[in-house]
Amino acid sequence: GNTIQIALAAVLLGILIGTVVAIIRSTHDKTRETMRPGPGRVLLNIADFLCKIYLTVIRGTPAMIQILIMFFVVFSTARDGTPVAMLTFGINSGAYVAEIIRGMAVDAGQDEAGRSLGLNFPQTMFCIVIPQALKNVLPALANEFIVLLKETSVACYVAVNDLTKGGEIIRSQTYIQAMPLLIVAALYLLMVVFFSY
Repeated sequence: GNTIQIALAAVLLGILIGTVVAIIRSTHDKTRETMRPGPGRVLLNIADFLCKIYLTVIRGTPAMIQILIMFFVVFSTARDGTPVAMLTFGINSGAYVAEIIRGMAVDAGQDEAGRSLGLNFPQTMFCIVIPQALKNVLPALANEFIVLLKETSVACYVAVNDLTKGGEIIRSQTYIQAMPLLIVAALYLLMVVFFSY
């Protein structure tokens, strides 16, 4: 239960963070040469710089190190590792989701086509652009959820009672190595096959 709960919360947080980062990065890329000088341009440049740092650091460090830093350094007084794992994996997922969303953006011509048909901005967004964006992004987001589901296995190192921790407890009590590990692997495989389907 904790494994699925962590993965689900993390992917939802990742979608939220990733969408914001993708919007900032895309807006900066599309308007950096045409935007008038002023405080808006300065704020957009600062936000884009911070997003680039976030993407570089999060995508360049292992999830295991990130969760250890969050649990033992940032939230060193936390007694329950589950919320820390949700937050850490959500932040980690956000970096990947941002690049997924940026990479699968809908062509600007679709917006122009909707406008030429007489649709206003909200109609164009909800009837033309967003359905195409969802069609492009959903398979990659489903894949991100599956990757997160498997990555949650490292949460056992910060006192989270998840599937991997259960296998470790059984191994420590029975001194049987192969069977608990194979059962944990089989359970992860079943979950991945189910969610892939």
